Amino acid sequence: MIKTAKRFNETVLLLILSAINFAYILDFVIVMPLGPQLMRIFQIDATQFALVVSSYTISAGICGFAGIFFIDRFDRKKALLTSFGGFALGTLLCALAPDYLFLLLARIVTGLFGGVISALVYSIVGDYIPYERRGSAMGKVMAAFAVASVMGVPAGIWLAAEFSWHTPFLALGIFSAVVFAAALFGLPPMRIHLQQKQTMKPWSALKTILVNPNQLRALVLMMLMMIAGFTVIPFISPFFVANVGMTEMELVYNYLVGGGFTFISSQIIGRLADRYGKRQLLVLLCALSILPILLVTHLGVTPLPWAVAASTLFFILVSGRNVPGLALITSTVSPENRGSFMSFNSAVQQLSAGLATLIAGVIITAGADGKLYDFGWVGILASAVSILTIPLVRRIKPVEKEM
Repeated sequence: MIKTAKRFNETVLLLILSAINFAYILDFVIVMPLGPQLMRIFQIDATQFALVVSSYTISAGICGFAGIFFIDRFDRKKALLTSFGGFALGTLLCALAPDYLFLLLARIVTGLFGGVISALVYSIVGDYIPYERRGSAMGKVMAAFAVASVMGVPAGIWLAAEFSWHTPFLALGIFSAVVFAAALFGLPPMRIHLQQKQTMKPWSALKTILVNPNQLRALVLMMLMMIAGFTVIPFISPFFVANVGMTEMELVYNYLVGGGFTFISSQIIGRLADRYGKRQLLVLLCALSILPILLVTHLGVTPLPWAVAASTLFFILVSGRNVPGLALITSTVSPENRGSFMSFNSAVQQLSAGLATLIAGVIITAGADGKLYDFGWVGILASAVSILTIPLVRRIKPVEKEM
């Protein structure tokens, strides 16, 4: 009876966290397939579009860094509700944006509130799910990315095409309000990290991270994984429309098929990580991801089925790295300091994604024929960074041991 209750509570916990993660991820990824429309409507170039994407991640990174100094001092539920509530309001501001500048500022506001959401979600998973089952739990929570791709992004593209680009943000803001209510009434107080020992003073928490070589290696790993992914991801949609021959509506297939496969693969990867080891599987995925990175960045005009197959393989392997990666990273720190560390990790994650997007935006150029050039060099850069992650993964040691 006790085991049944525990499973039920764990299921509810992961369901709510997955819904929060879904909204958080969708708010970010929905901007990317809207790229061709935003670039056309606002008459902006690749660099200006990259600024819309990176403004969110950079402001989120700044907030994540600030979270180091306070996040472990509060009930995780209260901190999560505060952050997610502000995030929902920021998303609604995006829906109201009348021009490029307003949208840019609204993305900054949304990022400021959203900056610690992922840190809190993954900290809660780390606090309440044992290490030997954490890979599977991470796979379920991170399946939100796939669900966002399967349901959210196609719905967002359709809403933008049928109504306007404002509509997806409005729908997401309303959905976030519903999830906020579910979290308010469905999550219990979360103080387990406060019971471990007296919370460190803010600067002590930062110092503990900076003098710990193992945690620093984990942060560098996150930075490299984000650079390897986000030099490419934001520009897949504009590139596929401008160079590969897809229409804006056909982008739906990229996310529908890719997200569907990723929803299944992320959970399989989570189970494999628990069974065979998180480091071993992460090394394998980092190596295998090089193929789809080079493939999607070097495509010319391609039949729709083959283009969708290439992007699907990219989503499976590149996003799949994050499942064992985050399970490993959360396990390099003890529960009482996990929130501060994961907030720092979130800052690194967001700032690295923003930097990667800006770098790619500078490298990629738009030709007079409307095509995007030099995306292939971006793919080569991302592949080189992926190779750098492999020896680093082997040197990261979890403080918790698998049973």
